[in-house]
Amino acid sequence: MRHKYATAAFVLARTPFGEASAFIHLLTPDLGLLRARAQSVRKPGAKLASALQTFSETDVILVRGKDGWRLSGAVLVRSWFPELSKPARLRAGRTAGLLLRLLHGESVDPIFFAIFSQFLTVLPHIHDAAQEDAAECLAALRILHAAGVDAGEIPGGLEGAYTPDLLQELTNDRSEYILRINRSIVASGL
Repeated sequence: MRHKYATAAFVLARTPFGEASAFIHLLTPDLGLLRARAQSVRKPGAKLASALQTFSETDVILVRGKDGWRLSGAVLVRSWFPELSKPARLRAGRTAGLLLRLLHGESVDPIFFAIFSQFLTVLPHIHDAAQEDAAECLAALRILHAAGVDAGEIPGGLEGAYTPDLLQELTNDRSEYILRINRSIVASGL
């Protein structure tokens, strides 16, 4: 019998597989970023479908098989998708895409889960486009720094809160931070 792993997770993306299955890209604090197969999740009335939507915070049960991870259970904790405005969803999507591009294989580092969690938590409470942009820049800087492709100082630290003063500081120096993010992405070879 295979060991089951229970952990919290964010659903970053879904990729269709076969007729009714999908690969779910999960960001977990315990197992890092991984891709798990969810059988029949795309069928109408599938039990796990609601818990495995993009930007869902979910408690999952995973089984490691010879062909990779398989989802054997999922319980929805919170669906972030309806709480985010369309521009905020695009920002969350770009941040999730950055994580998927940077982290290959199973990178077990809980800092990425913490960074994404804080970013999603603050995003629905920001109602100014410049502040949303600053929050996205800060999340990208934190992810790049944690991945080891940015050596500069991170405003507020890796796990600091997204305070209005901090976001204003990033807004004031936006072009400098955007340039730094782009240089880090180029240096990473993405």
